Amino acid sequence: MADKPLILVTNDDGLTAPGIRTLIKIMNTLGEVVVVAPDSPQSGMGHAITVDATLHVRQEQVDDGPQIEYSTSGTPADCVKLAKHEILKRVPDLCVSGINHGSNSSINVIYSGTMSAAIEAGIEGIPAIGFSLCDYSWEANFKTVEKHVKVISQNVLKHGLPKDVVLNVNFPNVEKIKGIKICRQAKGNWSEVFDKRQNPNGKNYYWLSGKFVNLDKGEDTDEWALKNGFTSVVPVQFDLTAHHCIQNLNSWSLND
Repeated sequence: MADKPLILVTNDDGLTAPGIRTLIKIMNTLGEVVVVAPDSPQSGMGHAITVDATLHVRQEQVDDGPQIEYSTSGTPADCVKLAKHEILKRVPDLCVSGINHGSNSSINVIYSGTMSAAIEAGIEGIPAIGFSLCDYSWEANFKTVEKHVKVISQNVLKHGLPKDVVLNVNFPNVEKIKGIKICRQAKGNWSEVFDKRQNPNGKNYYWLSGKFVNLDKGEDTDEWALKNGFTSVVPVQFDLTAHHCIQNLNSWSLND
């Protein structure tokens, strides 16, 4: 097994989600697979980590595949931390997260547990990819994306990734994908609404809902690619410094 790449698989939908089961199957054709995933859904967790509660890890056997699997009580980012520092005997050659049930394009990358796991791997110096299918259904058809998952993963294993960069890959919900496009993240946001209700005791509670608004008309964006039937690949960096703003801020009278 030593000559095979070591691949860490994780997600935010939980260990038994159809998306991660598909991803595990594909990764088993590429290397030695270890799975560390949440024991319950963690969608929308962003980059949360567990600092005020205990973390539990349990070895699992979901199917008869050759992979080694663990479930954890933590977040997707916790899963990667636990994998690197406690579970794995060496640093993995690749971390793949997903396949998420639902889009993580545009501004959704900020909220995504799927992408936060990939970003955490990138912070740890591990080449990483987050995969998402634009279909929130538990019965989503992942067969249409298997070829692209494999070819993108093979290329990252072969070429690596630039330092401090991970890939955000989204698949359109179509019967036949036209191809793969390297994109930039579209500018967009959520027009959000809280549905206010009352429980039988008269106390208010809220359900968050809303609609995604694409503010970007460019044809080089992830939103354009997905709308037009292409897989979008966006290189994501986790240095959040607005470098273009530093010169302007240096003109302020801050030390007078």
